[in-house]
Formats: sequence, structure tokens, C-alpha cells
Amino acid sequence: MKKTIATDTAPQAIGPYSQAVIHNGLAYLSGQIPIDLTGTLAGGDIAAQTEKVLENLQAVLEASGSSLDRVLKVTVYLADMNDFAGMNEVYGRFFTANPPARAAIQAARLPKDVLVEMDAIAIAGG
Repeated sequence: MKKTIATDTAPQAIGPYSQAVIHNGLAYLSGQIPIDLTGTLAGGDIAAQTEKVLENLQAVLEASGSSLDRVLKVTVYLADMNDFAGMNEVYGRFFTANPPARAAIQAARLPKDVLVEMDAIAIAGG
């Protein structure tokens, strides 16, 4: 049985999808982009956008009864692979010990023309 997650502490879904779905003890988080609760784009550079994306992921994780230290896998989508180092530096501040598995790819285009988007899979709370 699956449970959908919707929280007011992260930006609302901008389409017909859930912020996260929990199934068999795992939380599958939809992609988060660097927008705030009002839908306003955060920061113009990769560092500011990465930080906001990770804050949004953190909010959805908490609503799922999880946390950053319970993340198993992250997929990072970059508009430009030249931003990898800047993204990676901020990412490393959020995942300091036992970081999750990760893939990073360059996407032809991201929603709202942002620089970065991330989704995740984590161990859900009880």
C-alpha cells in the first residue's frame, strides 16, 4: 500500500504528482527545484540554487518521517555540467557522513529553467 506525502513546508507540486510517496518503508521523493513556498526562484547562481533544492528535499523528508541521514540515493539534474563543482561543494555540506549513492546528469532543460533539480529515495519513518 502506498501513502502520498503533501507538506506545506516545501513548495507544492506544480503538476499531477505527489511531493513524495512512501511504499514498503521507502520514501520516493519527487524532484525539487530551487523555489520557495511562494514559487519564487531562489538565487541566481548554482550555490544558492543547490542550497534551496536541498532545503526543499529536507522538508519533504521530514514530512515523510525521514531525514538527510536516511537518504539512500540522490539523482542530480544539472542544466550545465560545468556547475558540477559548485553544486558538489554545497551538496557536501548537507551530506557530511555516510553520503548516499548519487548520479549526476546534464539535462537539456529543467522546469522553470532552473540550474539544478534533485530527487531522492530514503528510508521512511515508522
